[in-house]
Amino acid sequence: MCLEQRLIDDMKAAMKAGEKETLGVVRRVLANLKNARIDKKADLDAQDEIKVVRSIAKQHKESIEQFRAAGREDLATKEESELAILAVYLPPEMDEARLETVIDEVIAETGASSMRDMGTVIKAVMARTAGQAEGGVVSAKVKERLGG
Repeated sequence: MCLEQRLIDDMKAAMKAGEKETLGVVRRVLANLKNARIDKKADLDAQDEIKVVRSIAKQHKESIEQFRAAGREDLATKEESELAILAVYLPPEMDEARLETVIDEVIAETGASSMRDMGTVIKAVMARTAGQAEGGVVSAKVKERLGG
């Protein structure tokens, strides 16, 4: 079942159960998926759907940090609960050891040896991890490996 159909089913279930928070999160994701489909002018594949959900999750994480910095623990808690709902729709994160193995394999295959090759390595790693690793984490690990 594609992510969008799963979201629609979950939206119906949340409506019936009266779960307003879940309903709001699911509606927001569906709206963002629709906007992404309109922008792309084609149907979204699984990778694109995951990118959309990841971007929403990233926004929630940033909001949590900002609310905590401003001393608004109530809003940070609300964002955390919404992030937990979103996490259900994301693939599990790749563990650190596996990510480092993939990075090492890509570096060996591409022959990367300096920071100039960083972009090539990151692009290949992101393609292999298929949405299971965040770009910032991959970038930091590649930089560390290439001696940056």
